Amino acid sequence: MSSIQREATAMGWIGTGQFRDIGVLSSMAPGSIATNSATLIGYQQAGIAGAIVATVGMVLPSLILVILFAAFFVRLQDRLSVRSAFYGLRPVVTALILYAAIRFGFDEQLSSGEWLNGQTLGMVLIVGGGLFALLKYKWHPLMVLGLSAVAGIVIF
Repeated sequence: MSSIQREATAMGWIGTGQFRDIGVLSSMAPGSIATNSATLIGYQQAGIAGAIVATVGMVLPSLILVILFAAFFVRLQDRLSVRSAFYGLRPVVTALILYAAIRFGFDEQLSSGEWLNGQTLGMVLIVGGGLFALLKYKWHPLMVLGLSAVAGIVIF
């Protein structure tokens, strides 16, 4: 369970089922899903002012940290140890993104124990086909996204 979902449901702002809807809406809008989710929850609770406060509260701490880290790493970017560390972090970041995608896409199936069904197979086929098109044929990511959306409409 994400920290936004945990906090929003603990405070009674939204129910668990509503969070999935907010997550879907947030992923369709440009930008971070977390920021978009916070904005939607803030808007639901307090209108425009709530949306602004939630967005600033979500973005400002990260922005400050990124600026501080960027200032620090600009001075160290030419060191071999720093470049090696960032190179080593690539698989970790990839694994974290993959874990989040599996957790979000298959949360109900994993919790109920019914993870092997037609819906799961359809999603795996779309993801596999998209990766194949990206890696083998070097298709543009927007083209893959569009075709994946069409495949999702057809399959589901």
